[in-house]
Amino acid sequence: MIGWPGEVEVPTDVILADDQAESAKGRPISQVIFDFGNVLIYWKPEAAMVSRYGPEAIRDMLDNDKSGFFDANNMMDGGAPCAQAQAWVQEHHGAPWDEMFTYYCDNFVDSLTGPVPGARVLVKDLKAAGVGVWGLSNWGTELFPYAWGQYPILHELDDLVVSGPIHMRKPHPDIYLHALERFGIRAEDALFVDDKGMNVVAANKVGIRSVCFTDPYKLRNLLIESGLDIPRVR
Repeated sequence: MIGWPGEVEVPTDVILADDQAESAKGRPISQVIFDFGNVLIYWKPEAAMVSRYGPEAIRDMLDNDKSGFFDANNMMDGGAPCAQAQAWVQEHHGAPWDEMFTYYCDNFVDSLTGPVPGARVLVKDLKAAGVGVWGLSNWGTELFPYAWGQYPILHELDDLVVSGPIHMRKPHPDIYLHALERFGIRAEDALFVDDKGMNVVAANKVGIRSVCFTDPYKLRNLLIESGLDIPRVR
């Protein structure tokens, strides 16, 4: 299986308001909560591997059933140190996946391949319009400093919650509730933007409307159509 275990298909680039979020349909949006990876900045794990591994080996590494790569990432996102995740891969999947996972961690900085186009200015435009702008991301404690040090957009957010240091992670409901409390905002006023279906579904379950993001143009238009006074793309 390529990709994250537990992922679900949902409509992309539309506002989802199901489950507990259904009562928030049509309400004004005054708070936007962003995931980081592939929403604000690109995370491409294969990019960290190309200096030592070929396309076939990388493709197999991204098959979680073979390598346990995404399970190990989930462990780190939940607070496990890199060494613990590496030992788990060695025990449960063995060679060559343990060596590849260690190489990935050692060269993680290369997996961050740049800002998502339009994200920096979108954050700026939302803040200028008086909208609260927040961050909620799964990220390992030891690896997050690479993103924090490299991408000023993260510093532009009003506040953020990162999963590793608090030993909670999406899609579990506790991290969404923790974020709402930390930010001092209400679920019914917020919109959550993430690139994974399972995470936007989980946001709905705690009352937060959500968008499964793929397209920066569509996201900006969605926000405008929802009543936010930000510039249109001409």
